[in-house]
Amino acid sequence: MAKDPGRVLIFDTTLRDGEQSPGASLNLEEKLAIAHQLARLGVDVIEAGFPFASQGDFSAVQRIAEQVGGEEGPIICGLARASQGDIKTCFEAISPAPRRRIHTFIATSDIHLEHKLRKSRAEVLAIVPEMVAYARSLVDDVEFSCEDAARSDPEFLYEVIELAVASGAGTINIPDTVGYITPSEFGELINGINKNVPNIDDAVLSVHGHNDLGLAVANFLEAVKNGARQLECTINGIGERAGNAALEELVMALHVRRSYFNKFFGRDFESPTPLTAVRTEEITKTSRLVSNLTGMVVQPNKAIVGTNAFAHESGIHQDGVLKNRLTYEIIDARTVGLSDNRISLGKLSGRSAVRARFEELGYDLNRDDLNEAFARFKDLADRKRDITDRDLEAIVSEQVQQPDARFVLRLVQVSCGNTLRPTATITLSNQEGQEETTSAVGTGPVDAVCRALDSLAGEPNELIEFSVKSVTEGIDAMGEVTIRLRRDGKLYSGHSADTDVVVAAAQAYINALNRLVSSAGNASLHPQRDVVKVEHSPTL
Repeated sequence: MAKDPGRVLIFDTTLRDGEQSPGASLNLEEKLAIAHQLARLGVDVIEAGFPFASQGDFSAVQRIAEQVGGEEGPIICGLARASQGDIKTCFEAISPAPRRRIHTFIATSDIHLEHKLRKSRAEVLAIVPEMVAYARSLVDDVEFSCEDAARSDPEFLYEVIELAVASGAGTINIPDTVGYITPSEFGELINGINKNVPNIDDAVLSVHGHNDLGLAVANFLEAVKNGARQLECTINGIGERAGNAALEELVMALHVRRSYFNKFFGRDFESPTPLTAVRTEEITKTSRLVSNLTGMVVQPNKAIVGTNAFAHESGIHQDGVLKNRLTYEIIDARTVGLSDNRISLGKLSGRSAVRARFEELGYDLNRDDLNEAFARFKDLADRKRDITDRDLEAIVSEQVQQPDARFVLRLVQVSCGNTLRPTATITLSNQEGQEETTSAVGTGPVDAVCRALDSLAGEPNELIEFSVKSVTEGIDAMGEVTIRLRRDGKLYSGHSADTDVVVAAAQAYINALNRLVSSAGNASLHPQRDVVKVEHSPTL
């Protein structure tokens, strides 16, 4: 790749770094659903995972490479530590993709070298060219990251980058791994790399950053002004600790303020050429899908995708918007795919109409999936007069959580009231189809349901979060429930939607339990925290 691709490349790491959010682990079907939507969104690169972490991660990356990567689709990327074992495994996982990338990294800050890697600068300088060259021998597209670059000595950083580019890295990533740097400092760092690395013109400069100080998006925009041409980000800004730079905020900042940023690309002030290839009208749908499947609820006042992002409460604001929307709105809600679509389906709607609406929403369902979705639609239509796009999205997002479920909910029945002790009767079936029923008493109907489910499942856990919100307006609206369980320090999320919030709570709890069970005994490595012994090859 040339140093300047003429626009900003969007590198989405929702399925890798985003999934490292506590409780946000995804199964294979969920990862595939998100990957397909990211392709529709138009991201340039999908970092599909860390294949060496576990067999599950390897399989997910491989399936995404098979089904989502294409000649015209996004590059499918896998993460690998600077180790032959990691890199080889990564290559095997991404091999089915026509456009594939190995992303390898090693720490460069003194604090990481001393306390994590326990290696000297000289040792790192020997590892980098060897491992980058090995990755380059397997694929044409190699990205190299200097972990904790924001806290690294710039002079040492320049040496490492020069070696990585000379060894075949076409993209150099500068991560703010702990969200430490400020915008002006980040700009200076990128500018310093451009001025002091002799062969930097042979690579694209990329940035990655976390939001620990709430500065990630501002840092990235400053980096763009100084020559960064790839942004590594996640949908809804999910990720470890305070999360990553949010894709939707970066893309819309570059969209809305295009005339300001044009000069940094050598364009005319009024040039209409987009600065990214993202289809902005897919942003809202992508945000909702990721939120539903990860259980990471988007805060109402979140920029671009929060429920209040385009709401006006103040009377003065409302009056101004009614006269001219530009008075208080800098973004047309339709630009990000948020519309006031009131075309609803009902109980008399047929399979063809439902299928067509799913297709309009971007969901490509096979025959079996459509049959199941249509059955759920008809069941919902018997209880709710008008079914909106949000209802359909809730149906599909929950549906992809079902494969390989150990527990299946068959019956939920509760009795409660101001003079009754809340009691729940639950029936579950296992993978062999055997059913078991029990009842439990709780402080409320949801507590009773959870106690009954715990009794039947026999899987110790701690309920740490229960949240419910309405999908749409009205007394018959579906209620979305998100539940998070904790066991052995790990979090597991479950999500469900139903017109009965108690039923939704039961299904969300089951979804969380199924995640917990499926990950039990499945040791998964963390790319940064689990340090591998670096292997050297005498042939390189």
